[in-house]
Amino acid sequence: MQEKSTDRWKSFESIESLRHAICEAIVNSANEAIAKRGRFSIILAGGNTPKAIYSVLRDLPMDWSKWHIYHGDERCLPIDHEDRNSLMANQVWLNHVNIPAQQVHDIPAELGPVEGAKAYAETLAGAPSFDMVLLGLGEDGHTASLFPNHEVDNSADAVPVFNSPKPPAERVTVSQNRLNNTHEVIFMVTGAGKQEAVDNWRKGVKIPATLIAPANGVDVYCFEVKVQ
Repeated sequence: MQEKSTDRWKSFESIESLRHAICEAIVNSANEAIAKRGRFSIILAGGNTPKAIYSVLRDLPMDWSKWHIYHGDERCLPIDHEDRNSLMANQVWLNHVNIPAQQVHDIPAELGPVEGAKAYAETLAGAPSFDMVLLGLGEDGHTASLFPNHEVDNSADAVPVFNSPKPPAERVTVSQNRLNNTHEVIFMVTGAGKQEAVDNWRKGVKIPATLIAPANGVDVYCFEVKVQ
């Protein structure tokens, strides 16, 4: 295998054990960041696996007043659309805990890809390095809204996305460089449909997920895919 030594692959026997391990990692990261720096900044991912994790997090006794919430990407849909990542996070988690409203930074993708990205880039310009970035992996190897065969745009901290291979075609994503400006990265990889993407990653094929390579490496939590 040719994957970087800083890619740490972790396999789980059940989806429950994977969720538990990710929750534990988030809690540990938060407690450490708050102890060291007085705040915890996290990038959220969308999808069913994160949704289940967020629903567990909301019941934990955390110092929510020190949390700062950001999103890795967002679909250009109305703010109350069921496919918005921010709506999901709010419904299952953020509406139930006492994070100050000014510390929850949704991507204003309802403004369209260009204006939404411009506004979010301004938000991110005032934010320090992230403490943790949560990411998923698509069957095509994409992560956030960094897709195969799309030019990598690092012109700003958040950039517009057009012609997404998955609907809707227009999105806003945090850029590769900004996602890499973090202390920790967790990839959540669940489902046998991700096997080809995982195989390519581990063989050294340059799928979009491999663009995320911060100094401390990444942790890849896997269920129903083989990593041996």
